[in-house]
Formats: sequence, structure tokens, C-alpha cells
Amino acid sequence: METVKSHVVHGGTLRYLKHDSATTGTPMTLSIFVPAGEGPFPLLIWLSGLTCTEDNFTTKAGAYKAAAEHGVIIVAPDTSPRGEGVADDPAYDLGQGAGFYVDATQAPWAPHFRMESYVTGELIDLIDAQFPTTKTRSIFGHSMGGHGALTLALRHPELFKSVSAFAPIASPTRCPWGEKAFTAYLGEDRAEWAKHDAALLIESGAAKGVFDDILVDQGDADSFLTDQLKPELLTAAAQKAGQGLTLRMQPGYDHSYFFMASFVDDHVAFHAKRLKA
Repeated sequence: METVKSHVVHGGTLRYLKHDSATTGTPMTLSIFVPAGEGPFPLLIWLSGLTCTEDNFTTKAGAYKAAAEHGVIIVAPDTSPRGEGVADDPAYDLGQGAGFYVDATQAPWAPHFRMESYVTGELIDLIDAQFPTTKTRSIFGHSMGGHGALTLALRHPELFKSVSAFAPIASPTRCPWGEKAFTAYLGEDRAEWAKHDAALLIESGAAKGVFDDILVDQGDADSFLTDQLKPELLTAAAQKAGQGLTLRMQPGYDHSYFFMASFVDDHVAFHAKRLKA
């Protein structure tokens, strides 16, 4: 991986990296914060939302003070493959910047849009090989990335110690963002969609006995709350499955990084406790 630039922050080192991905067939970019010291450190993966790159979380979330205090590496990859020859769409909620953390099976997306395999395979392997990790990790994210964090943890529980989310798309099979993206990337078969729906996965028992709790923060002034996010579906699924899930409705908060910056320390601490247990 090529270091594009680096900064010292809270005593640790923040790097922006670029590499040629064998999974997506494109260059991929990411940021990584490594605390001071020799390590090894557990790894926390952040997945961002629609239209974001690796830079949104890196510059806006304010997570590195907590990461330094808890001794946790944080990696934030881009949200999709990009570049010439990569399929795209004029809309903000499809194509480049909107990978939805699935492996596309439909044309023209299938050749490059393989974000599930990228995050759960190549990215983890690269970080473990090139940085001082304990080879234990957790995952969290926002909005589309909250959907990604939940579904990747539920689909690959052997990889992660814990999972949390900010304002996740709780049930993409039952909202416009998800229906549009899943039709494009996965085709018309709703049975395939259900395999990538956090609420349905929780209801099926995918997290039972794996994650003691799932932390979800949601602002009650979020403009996407009713039509797109539907966190009540996570609560209902968890209750049905007997799964631990803590949904915190935060009064007055919207969908922006101001919301995440207000509670990111709680999430880093939530994961650090479980990563070091």
C-alpha cells in the first residue's frame, strides 16, 4: 500500500493509503489511525455512508482521541470502487460512492462492485499483514455504512468481536434506498435481498450467542428517519430473536457528522471493551 500523506494526531499516526485492489479490480483508498507504541492493537473498521469517501470520517468524526486512549487502530475505507471504466449512475444513491457493501451480481456493476468481499477479505488481510494488529477486530458505520457494518458482522460473525451503528439503514428491503440499490446490484430476487437486510438477519437469529449487545444511535431529528432508516425494525427483530440490542434515540440530532462526533467516543469504548475482553 502506498502512503499518500500522513499526520500525527493524539500521539498516533494517521495515514491516507492507496492500493490496487485484486477484489474490485480498481485502485482503492483508505485512512488508518495507529496509536503510539509498538502494539499490537485491535482493529476497528469504520464504514461510511452515501456519497462519502474515506475522508469524511477521518476529518469530521473526531474519533482518534478515544482511539488513542483505548489503544485501538481505526481504518476507514472508501465506500465503493471508482475510476474510469467503473460503472456509475448520475444519482447520489447508486454507483460510485454508493457501494452498499454487497457483492453485485448484475451488469454493469458485477465486475467492480464487490465491497463485501473487499472489506471482509482483502482489506482485513492487508491491514493485518502491514500493521501491528492483534488480528481481532470490530466494525461500525453510519447510514449506508451502518447497514454495511450490521450486515457484514451478521454475515461474517467469525471475523468480528462487536458491531455498532449510527443511523443505519435498518432494513434495506423495506426502504427506497435499499430497494433501488438491491434491484441494481442483486437483481429482482427478494430472497437474495433478504440475505443483506440487518433487521431480517437479526430476526433469523444470526447474532444470537455471538454479540452480547448491538449498539445503535439514532437522532430523532434525522430527516431520513421515517422513510429510509426505520430503526424500530431492528428493535422488533431483536425482541423477536431474544438478541441484545441497545437503540438510543438522541433528541434533536440529525443525520450529519455533528451527530456522530457527539457520540463516537461511546462507540469506541463499546468496542474496546469487547476487543480486549
